[in-house]
Amino acid sequence: MTSAFKKFQLVLFTLILAGSTFFAGMYLGKRGYDVEIKRHPPEVRILNKAPSADEVDFALFWEVWTNVSKDYLNRPVDNQQMVYGAIKGMVESLGDPYTSFLPPTVNKVITNALNGAYEGVGMELGMRDGFLIVVAPLDGSPAKSAGIKSGDKILAIEGESTAGITVNEAVSKIRGPAGSISTLKIQRAEAEPFGITIKRDKISVSSVTWEDKGEGTAYIRISRFGADTNDDWDKTVKEVNVRMSELNAIVLDLRGNPGGYLQSAVHIASDFYTNKPVLYEENALGEQMPFNAQGTPDFDRIPVIVLIDEGSASASEILSAALRENIAAVLVGEQSFGKGTIQDSQEFKDGSGLHVTIAKWLTSKKLWVGEKDADDKPGLKPDELVALSEEDVSAGKDPQLAKALEMASKY
Repeated sequence: MTSAFKKFQLVLFTLILAGSTFFAGMYLGKRGYDVEIKRHPPEVRILNKAPSADEVDFALFWEVWTNVSKDYLNRPVDNQQMVYGAIKGMVESLGDPYTSFLPPTVNKVITNALNGAYEGVGMELGMRDGFLIVVAPLDGSPAKSAGIKSGDKILAIEGESTAGITVNEAVSKIRGPAGSISTLKIQRAEAEPFGITIKRDKISVSSVTWEDKGEGTAYIRISRFGADTNDDWDKTVKEVNVRMSELNAIVLDLRGNPGGYLQSAVHIASDFYTNKPVLYEENALGEQMPFNAQGTPDFDRIPVIVLIDEGSASASEILSAALRENIAAVLVGEQSFGKGTIQDSQEFKDGSGLHVTIAKWLTSKKLWVGEKDADDKPGLKPDELVALSEEDVSAGKDPQLAKALEMASKY
């Protein structure tokens, strides 16, 4: 055995040791074990260079590694891809669709998407009840033009079943060069599955746009919470205040907004109120840390109507709940997605990345949107339930926005 391979073994063992320790911590936290055990986990002994509090023996791992390297038909094997595969499988064993290891190519795709510039079809994906679903097609995207809708199940990508696929694997399969074609098998509600073909394009999404709707109503659309959202929001706030001599109400449209950076939701909420919680972060120990609105609000005492739907997730739900609970904003539309967890991300030297669910987030009244209601659905319920049918969309109608503008006109 060469010294280089021994060094490789040591590096991989270190990664597996760290990952296995994390897995144990997540398992104990989910199962509700004693806080003392979380604070003082059992001592880890080493057996075959592996954590052995549970007597995990890595001899089998290396036996398989050796046999594959020696006997696989299409030798030589790609050792780096085997390392990525081993780490990926370890992380996926947690069973959390939002905790994932991303090889360099996939990590780059995910990062670019959050920053609003990439090539693909333009839709946010998620998991619900074991199915890959569309959280929301992005405004102006090929996916939206092709008729993709929030809540659509994706049963196959390029003819391959999505059973057992992760969100990030699906993203990497659907993304591709502008001008190329992606073929999906879709199931919508209880209807029969159907195929849909989408031509990929360059996706560049402005995170904040606005329009003067007249009668003192400003309509502000936030499409995502990315790296540029805070700056886009601040610019919009200045424009609204300069160009609208009379501001009586704001319609804030978060429909189809899949979320993004938590801190952007806090930043935006701070323009409506201050010195009160926007959300609480609850860690594995049950400790709750508030994230407070800060600064001087530019929209203080301005009535707000928030538009939501099943594509409103994560940071969109944080902001919606914060405005409803702190300034009596009215939520109009349909029930939101219900993503109530927080992920931390880390990027490694080779360009790979790790996203780990580290906490739940709770509303300022300490409610969790991941909790399912009597209809077995998570998410925020709107104060004014207004559906948006396919017939409405085909006819160019938007009854949800119409309802919000009607309400705004009364202020």
